[in-house]
Amino acid sequence: MYKFSQSGFRISILLATYNWPSALHLCLESLREQTDLNFEIIIADDGSNDVTKELINEISSNFPVSITHLWQEDHGFRKSKILNLAIQSATGDYLIFLDGDCIVQPDFVAQHRRLARPSKLITGSRILLSKQLTENLCPPLQSSAQSAQVIKKLFSKTDFLIGLLKLRLMGEINKLLPLLIKLPNHPYRVYPAHVWKRIKGCNMSCWRSDALQINGLDESFEGWGHEDADFVFRLEDLGVQRISGSFATEVLHLWHKTQPSDQEHINRERVLSRI
Repeated sequence: MYKFSQSGFRISILLATYNWPSALHLCLESLREQTDLNFEIIIADDGSNDVTKELINEISSNFPVSITHLWQEDHGFRKSKILNLAIQSATGDYLIFLDGDCIVQPDFVAQHRRLARPSKLITGSRILLSKQLTENLCPPLQSSAQSAQVIKKLFSKTDFLIGLLKLRLMGEINKLLPLLIKLPNHPYRVYPAHVWKRIKGCNMSCWRSDALQINGLDESFEGWGHEDADFVFRLEDLGVQRISGSFATEVLHLWHKTQPSDQEHINRERVLSRI
C-alpha cells in the first residue's frame, strides 16, 4: 500500500465510454475545470467508432492533464474488460471510476482525495438530469468551444445557485442539496459490508493496489448489471471498508435510454450467491 499522505498520492480517473462523444466531451470539459489537477485520465472505450477517437485526439492536444485512450472492439457490453485494462495501465496510486455520461463538479477530484483513507473505498451518488435538460446541454453537433462554455456557465459562481434552484423547481434535476452542501469525513459515512445501496460504477474510487489484489472487475459478467456491486463486495471481503461519498462527490448524470437488462437478474443472483 502507498504510504498515505492526504495530498501526495496521484490519482488515475478511469473514464468509461461508448459511442456518445457529445456527452464525453462535456465530461472531459468538466474535468478540465478541476481545482485539483494531480491526476491522469484513462479513457476506457468499449468499442466506440472513430468519432470518439477524433474527439479525444483533438482534446488531448490542449488539456491540463494527460489523457490515454484505451479501446477494444465492440463485442457487446464488456465494460469490465476494458476497465481492467485501464486499471493495469494506470500510473496513479488511487483510482476514480467515472462514466462518460456524467458531468463532475469543479471539486470532484478534490473531494474524492479528501475522503480517501487507507483500506477504504468510496461510492458516490448521482444527480439525474431530465431528457430535455440533457438535450439542451449536449446536442450531437456541439463544438468544442460550445461544450467548454456550457461547463463554465453551469458552474459559474454568479449563476450556480439561481440556476440550480430553477432547474430543481422545474423538475430538470432530481436533487439539489448535495450540490450545495459538502459534509466532512465522519464515521456516519461508513457502510456495513454487502449493502447494495448507492453502489454506482459511474462514481466510485479505491486504491489501485486493492483493486489489483482482487484482480479487478469480474469479466465473466455478461451484459449490463451489478458488476460494480460484485467489485465492491469483493473489496469488502478483502477487508476494505466502504464509505459514502454523498454530499461530497455527486456527479450530474445525463439522461439516456436504459441499457438492455436481460442479464440483470442473473447477474444479481450471482452476486447474492457470493455473499
